[in-house]
Amino acid sequence: MNNTVEILKKHTMKIVLVLIVIFFSVMTKGQMFAASSFQALIAQNAYVFVLATGMLMCMLTGGNIDLSVGSFVCFVGAVGGMMMVRAQMSVPVAMLLMIGAGVIYGVVEGFLIAYINIPPWIATLAGYLAFRGWGTALIGGSSIAPMPEGFTRMFNGSIPDLFGGTGFNITCMLAGVIACILFVILQLKGRNDKLKKGYEAESMASVIVRCVLVCAVILLFAFKLAQAGGIPYNLIWVAVIVLIYNFVTGKTTIGRYFYTIGGNVEATRLSGIDTKRIFFLAYLNMAVLTVISAWMTMARLSAATATAGNNYEMDAISACVVGGVSAYGGSGTVFGMVIGAALIGVINLGMSLMGIDANWQMVVKGVVLLAAVVFEIMNNKDKTKE
Repeated sequence: MNNTVEILKKHTMKIVLVLIVIFFSVMTKGQMFAASSFQALIAQNAYVFVLATGMLMCMLTGGNIDLSVGSFVCFVGAVGGMMMVRAQMSVPVAMLLMIGAGVIYGVVEGFLIAYINIPPWIATLAGYLAFRGWGTALIGGSSIAPMPEGFTRMFNGSIPDLFGGTGFNITCMLAGVIACILFVILQLKGRNDKLKKGYEAESMASVIVRCVLVCAVILLFAFKLAQAGGIPYNLIWVAVIVLIYNFVTGKTTIGRYFYTIGGNVEATRLSGIDTKRIFFLAYLNMAVLTVISAWMTMARLSAATATAGNNYEMDAISACVVGGVSAYGGSGTVFGMVIGAALIGVINLGMSLMGIDANWQMVVKGVVLLAAVVFEIMNNKDKTKE
């Protein structure tokens, strides 16, 4: 009985995600499972995964957040639009300059937070206000469009079928099968490595169940995306970023520093770790990932607009909290964040398909966020009692 309760607590958000998908599938009369919906889920919410990855690193350091990311998407998009459209600058040069703008902002923001000790919410709130106004002023009240085809092609559209299939992308389906094989191999290898080192490992039954469920989800996505034209370029960007940060947080020394700072910053400092450098890197990293999110937004809209990035910071924070990242820092995983981002994306898409007013969509997401925080607090109390 206790084991069952623990399993349910551990996989609560995954269960909730499945239930919400089923709910919206019923309410939309199956539209949620249409191939176009799977493609839209990625195209419209890729920015959530990217921004939430950066927000995760900030939150690990003690529940800190960056409120400026949405406004910075607007600003850096305006700068990029002026360079690519109005100044007719080459796409690679413009993208490099946009990254440069992100690095400059990240350095300034990280310096103010890490070395001047300005509270993160104040420093980033200043950016939230300033960059929204600055970006809107640069755009001039209208939009800058259209973006160069070479730029939009990097983020929009899908990988063509290498086998020349029409109507069904065989390459996409093959990629799904390969991903399943790699996942199963890594799961079995991880379990065997633990056993060889004498560590406690999950039962083979648990590993098999996980492999079956994950592979079923991967193959479903691959099948639906194959019907919709293939693997979206945005999905490649998201997958690369997620895998890189999963490796950094789980397998590198600097990744572990983010967790230790969130657990006890003073003890971490006394142990000889440069905590200021970690805070600095967290916000520098956030700024660079925000630029990538701006690219995705500009390419999807084929324009730089004054409304770009609205509430992006809220979606990123919600994805992290819903995905199990502690609001107090020190705990959370990249793949947990992915579940949270997927949940936010499904809610966005499902309510849009149902035609629910945008204001009510914000109400629902607010309730989901609050529920996730309450669940975390109650779960931590139960652990403390034990």
